[in-house]
Amino acid sequence: MTESSTPKRVLVTGATGYIGGRLVPRLLEAGYTVRVLVRSPQKLTDVPWRDQVEVVEGDLGDAAQVASACVDVDVVYYLVHSMGGKGDFEQTELDAAEHVAAGAAAAGVSRIVYLGGLHPEGVELSKHLRSRTEVGRILLASGVPTIVLQAGVVIGSGSTSFEMIRHLTDILPYMPAPRWVRNFIQPIAVRDVLHYLLASAEVDRDVNRAFDIGGPDVLRYGQMMNGYAVEAGLPQRPIAPLPVLTPWLASQWVNLVTPIPRRLASPIIESLLVDCVMGDHDIDAVIPPPEGGLTGYRRAVRLALQRMRDGEVETSWRNATVDGAPSDPLPSDPDWAGHTVYIDLKERKTSASADRLFSVIESIGGENGWYSFPLAWAIRGWMDKLVGGVGLRRGRDDPQHLSVGDALDFWRVEYLERGRMLRLRAEMRVPGLAWLEMSATPVGDGSVYRQRAVFFPKGLGGRLYWFAILPFHGIIFNGMANRITEAAVALPSETSAQRKSRVGPVSPEEHDAVDSAEADMQASRPTPEAAE
Repeated sequence: MTESSTPKRVLVTGATGYIGGRLVPRLLEAGYTVRVLVRSPQKLTDVPWRDQVEVVEGDLGDAAQVASACVDVDVVYYLVHSMGGKGDFEQTELDAAEHVAAGAAAAGVSRIVYLGGLHPEGVELSKHLRSRTEVGRILLASGVPTIVLQAGVVIGSGSTSFEMIRHLTDILPYMPAPRWVRNFIQPIAVRDVLHYLLASAEVDRDVNRAFDIGGPDVLRYGQMMNGYAVEAGLPQRPIAPLPVLTPWLASQWVNLVTPIPRRLASPIIESLLVDCVMGDHDIDAVIPPPEGGLTGYRRAVRLALQRMRDGEVETSWRNATVDGAPSDPLPSDPDWAGHTVYIDLKERKTSASADRLFSVIESIGGENGWYSFPLAWAIRGWMDKLVGGVGLRRGRDDPQHLSVGDALDFWRVEYLERGRMLRLRAEMRVPGLAWLEMSATPVGDGSVYRQRAVFFPKGLGGRLYWFAILPFHGIIFNGMANRITEAAVALPSETSAQRKSRVGPVSPEEHDAVDSAEADMQASRPTPEAAE
């Protein structure tokens, strides 16, 4: 049953996340007016629906900001949870839930929709499942009609669960695994999760309860891996259950052999310690299955693989916020006064146009590589993985195009002026703050490539780190500058005359031209206050 009048004003929390980023355009398509509450509005700069929503900057940890965001709203979607959060993340999540419950009640919101975790009753839950269950309880007790959708493993292009299955199966011809790989799981396709979320906005107000949701298949984790292998055209993988592989050890293993960082792998692995199967199908009486039925596991894998091949991955785990990574933008140069700052600057002149040069810059990283000393980059990535970082294999979503907020290996896109400049903020574990800028400036018949690495060291360790890697910078960064400009000249559509590379030092006149263009760009960059 649905209400006679459909609510039209919706607040989405978690709009920069995997599910929220897919739900917002579907809400817009369905005719809803959408407001999103985000901590970092700049993450939405390049999403295609940015100009169709009201963006409110705020944090769920701030009760006043949450209450303000709930004003004049009919439905609140709560799509936030702390995957792998550090410290007392359980209390942080409970506080956020209390703020949403109170803010929604005070504003007269008619419906809260929360995506929680599928779990069995009467067993000890992992801290992540326990926290999500408690969040659901708080929202249900808010006095605002609430639907809690409890889903298990979500299968879709870019989802953490799917990517973990994909990489483990692709990489390992033989899978040593804990005994709990024999536990039963009921995966659900991301398209079906979105179906239930969208329909929940129209459910009668007298419905206030949790519902299990899942796909039509109940499988063991090993069966899911081999189901993926079949769809990917790979041989079946023998799986040997090992009684000594604890969840902690398993998360370390996943961290090392897949791009999934430990902080994201841990909660998924912990959720596999118990059977995650629907306890009932009561949801069918409230929200009917999608037309054509729910999506089976193998078909969900097939669709995800096709999306990846077509380069149509809407959202991805890659772009999740990295816990503990720096999030402040690079200050403007005048603000560096009084700080210790190390800079590595490289400049090259090339006959390639600025547009052609920037096309090479924008395609850097991921499968395309970093144009210099691949072994050194690989070693740095493995070092980062060993200490719990994201590592180099996080990759990128699109092989050619970037957007502000995109993850790029162990960097994140902080600023992008397409055709002119790209700035990356380091998210690897380093004793300080680091950025890498690459720009293309038209000069005469060609262009000048400018590459600047900036490092703000933290304490003595940061200073020692910079000087320890300085010899490698001479090799890596020089090689990058040379090969990027050479690649721009050698693009297939270049004429034979343009293929004659003129990579070399920049003349004083050209240097002045570059400085002038860089000054213009600097003036147009967002200040730290504006970017936050």
